Amino acid sequence: MTKLSVNINKVATLRNARGGDVPNVVKVALDCESFGADGITVHPRPDERHIRRQDVYDLRPLLRTEFNIEGYPSPEFVDLVLKVKPHQVTLVPDAPSQLTSNAGWDTKANQEFLEEVLEAFNQAGIRTSVFVAADPEMVEYAAKAGADRVELYTEPYASGYIQNREAAVAPFVVAAQTARQLGIGLNAGHDLSLVNLNYFHQNIPWLDEVSIGHALISDALYLGLERTIQEYKNALRS
Repeated sequence: MTKLSVNINKVATLRNARGGDVPNVVKVALDCESFGADGITVHPRPDERHIRRQDVYDLRPLLRTEFNIEGYPSPEFVDLVLKVKPHQVTLVPDAPSQLTSNAGWDTKANQEFLEEVLEAFNQAGIRTSVFVAADPEMVEYAAKAGADRVELYTEPYASGYIQNREAAVAPFVVAAQTARQLGIGLNAGHDLSLVNLNYFHQNIPWLDEVSIGHALISDALYLGLERTIQEYKNALRS
């Protein structure tokens, strides 16, 4: 069964827009778990415009499911992750000013850097995942660098889904098959939604995990959080 990790960054964005502690990020994370989420994802950025470092510390002892921290492996980020020791760390190549992740790593060009960072996390017993495009070579070099998993950057799939879903998913199937042949795990995320998730899963049923935030939180405005999480879980059952 593919796991659903709920990215709660948007909840923190809403809180920060007004100040104070409404909505409460920790309570929402715990509610997500009680409603069926298999994990919680956060992406603390240097400017703390959504998830704050303190949120990460507050969440860690209370979560009962898998905790995934994603971000660019700056010294500050590495220090945070090693102190908190989540179940998984996902490395993304984001610059500090980026609005959201918009590309995967060039794992070939950055292999030496990634090897060093991944080794530190692996030695700490933290499962590692590297954010990559649907490119078999990028998957291969992520594995060579020591990643336990790759997370496929699915925005191109989401963008192409309406026009031609078969063509949109095809390169992701090839990349996913490469990961399976190499013996590493497979995650996916970015712009997956109730519109396109089920078809993606049908074509790549061996996915370990999907991480979904923006679309899921947006759907919850209309459907409610509990029903929304169940709808996403249902999309991963067929």
